[in-house]
Amino acid sequence: MGGMIAARLHRSGYLFNIPLETGIRTLALLSAAAPSECDPQRLSYYDYLVVHSADVAGGPASVHPATPHRSGEFLVRRGLLERALLLMFSRGLIARVFSERGILYTATKITNPFLEHLGAPYTRLLQERAVWVMGRFGAMNDTALRDYFREHLGEWGVEFIRDYGQPEE
Repeated sequence: MGGMIAARLHRSGYLFNIPLETGIRTLALLSAAAPSECDPQRLSYYDYLVVHSADVAGGPASVHPATPHRSGEFLVRRGLLERALLLMFSRGLIARVFSERGILYTATKITNPFLEHLGAPYTRLLQERAVWVMGRFGAMNDTALRDYFREHLGEWGVEFIRDYGQPEE
C-alpha cells in the first residue's frame, strides 16, 4: 500500500512538501517553541527557515537543497501549512488556542514522544534546525519577522542567476 502511494506521489511530481512532511516540520517547530504558541503566518516563516537555514547569514546548512527562485516556495507555503496543521490537530499532536491574536497552535503532551519515535535522521535534523530557528528568530515580534522576510526574500535563490553569467542588478 505504501509503495502505491509513493508511486502515485512520484508520478504527480508531488513527493516533497506534502501535508505530512510539513506537519512533521511544524511539530518540530512547535516542540522547540513550547510552551509558546504560534499563528499560521509565523509558522510559515519558521517553516521556510527550517528548510532553508543557510539562506540566513551565519545559519547552518539547509535541510533541503538550494534551488533557483526558492523564495517563491514561501508564497505557496500557507495553504500547505494549513492542511498540515489540520492533519496534526486531527491526530492530537498539536492544540489550537483561541485568543485575541486569533487562532494559535501549540505542542501537546504527545508532540515530543511522537517526534522521539520517528528515528529518521531527517526528523532529527528538522528538530535541530527548529531549535536554531527559535533561538535566532523566536524573540522577534511579528513586525520584525515580517520585515526580515521582506528585506531578504528577494535575495534567496538569485545566486543561480548570477552563476549563469547574467549581470547583477
